[in-house]
Amino acid sequence: MSADNIAIHARNVTLALGKGEARVDILRGIDLAIARGETVALLGPSGSGKSSLMAVLSGLERADSGEIHVAGADFGAMDEDALAKARRGRIGIILQAFHLLPTMTALENVAVPLELAGQGDAFARARAELEAVGLGHRTGHYPAQLSGGEQQRVAIARAVAPAPAILFADEPTGNLDAKTGAAIMDLLFGRQRETGETLLVITHDPALAARCGRVIEMLDGRIVRDSAAGR
Repeated sequence: MSADNIAIHARNVTLALGKGEARVDILRGIDLAIARGETVALLGPSGSGKSSLMAVLSGLERADSGEIHVAGADFGAMDEDALAKARRGRIGIILQAFHLLPTMTALENVAVPLELAGQGDAFARARAELEAVGLGHRTGHYPAQLSGGEQQRVAIARAVAPAPAILFADEPTGNLDAKTGAAIMDLLFGRQRETGETLLVITHDPALAARCGRVIEMLDGRIVRDSAAGR
């Protein structure tokens, strides 16, 4: 894998909580390289470090040590403001907690980040993304007026609207019924084929993992199997 083709590169990344006898090691020397355009499923039991690894790779959390380069940016050398700017437009993140703004409608929750990124067609694009996830009839509703599954779809629309080079998704179908979840994954994989984005998905669903070109399994803060490496 050439350096120019790498979307995500992590070397000896560690993360721990607490100190002394209370210290808990979350990530234990993670080495990982993901190419541009790869689709990767991240598997492992609860507490294995999956969500923490995604948080570190997406710049939402800082590693204690190691090197992290994402979308050509050295995350270890950046302060919080620089990290936020580096993520904007380049990285999309779908979290289990939706983080929708309660005082904004579904349309505004998707459009306002686009406006802040300087995109002139923000509301038209936001409306199209909401229609794509089946919420064209709910654009004027506030988060409190939406079900958990609908809020999840708004969060997905918000993440994909800027057409990021890298999309991180933590259990993106976890709050959806089987039919809607399958439709959302068809949408995400269809977009990935169209845009060539890098897609990293945390999932417990073997069927979803099977749709990815690469499967990485974690246990106790370490990568224990990587299908791309034949381990």
